[in-house]
Amino acid sequence: MAKKDYYEVLGVNRDASEDDLKKSYRKLAMKWPDNPKAEEHFKEAKEAYEVLSDAQKRAAYDQFGHAGVDPSAGAGAAGAGFGGFGDAFGDIFGDIFGGGGGGRGRSTVYRGADLRYNLEISLEDAARGTETRIRIPAMEECETCHGSGAKPGTQPTTCSTCGGHGQVRMQQGFFSIQQTCPKCHGTGKIVASPCGTCSGNGRVKKNKTLAVKIPAGVDEGDRIRLSGEGEAGVNGGPSGDLYVVMQIKPHNVFTRDHNDLHCEMPVSFTTAALGGEIEIPTLDGYAKIKIPGETQSGKVFRLRGKGIKGVRSTTHGDLLCHVVVETPVSLTSRQKELLVEFEAISNKDAARHNPRAKSWMDRVKEFFAE
Repeated sequence: MAKKDYYEVLGVNRDASEDDLKKSYRKLAMKWPDNPKAEEHFKEAKEAYEVLSDAQKRAAYDQFGHAGVDPSAGAGAAGAGFGGFGDAFGDIFGDIFGGGGGGRGRSTVYRGADLRYNLEISLEDAARGTETRIRIPAMEECETCHGSGAKPGTQPTTCSTCGGHGQVRMQQGFFSIQQTCPKCHGTGKIVASPCGTCSGNGRVKKNKTLAVKIPAGVDEGDRIRLSGEGEAGVNGGPSGDLYVVMQIKPHNVFTRDHNDLHCEMPVSFTTAALGGEIEIPTLDGYAKIKIPGETQSGKVFRLRGKGIKGVRSTTHGDLLCHVVVETPVSLTSRQKELLVEFEAISNKDAARHNPRAKSWMDRVKEFFAE
């Protein structure tokens, strides 16, 4: 019986890419789960995929057809070693779940875990930038056994259960799914004489000191990534990364809003009424602000460029000073007499001297009159 065209079997065009071939192969794997002829279909699809996914075999097939890949004709070995239905499912599911073609030929390699370190810095350091050193605990490769887990002078042996692959294949009916080897736990090796330093783990917990350069303008929650400074990998896997997360300490004077700074500016009763000049702090020293007469509590004075230049900004933010008119306390008898006299004079023309209070009282009267 003549074989079907491989492109027809997979349902792809002759110029199909490798991804197209793989997608079609996976799709066919799910097409006939209850068909009694499923194994025949899968053998056919597997044979087509193994030929067309190999560049040399595909070129031979495109030029000579099935004769170009017929092992009996000496042109290749595409037909040799085709596995059964279970192998087809094992390859497909292994690829989907990251097994890499069934996981044959290597033990499981794990990347080390990423670590997070919360670093608390002052507002001044966040604005100007700084360099500091941090001490972190992490799992690092054991220096005694160099990560093998075996006692010096000995070597790990290949796991007899998985043959050093780190995974075993569990078959149930037509389905074949690979799992982590229960004996070696995915390492592919057995340590008969464990290293005394790491107890066979290949890694030990250590504290290490790292220098961290903090750029000017960092804000709350910003992260600095230190590549490869996380935990060591397993079985030669790469180390993870360390993420240093910024936490800004509360400041006694300023609060930060992105690149702007805010502060409260207490102003005396007389300065607010008569006007004057006061000094306020900034991150660069003191600055003077002229307070016009009759300034009310809550008024905001903006000092441009006296904020923070963010990491991704081209200009500085502003400093916003919020006026808080301070009521005098601990008054002497003479001060009280003067204030009583001042109040009496003010009440003779309340609309002029206290317009907001007068307006508010008028609205209250209207409310009760309705």
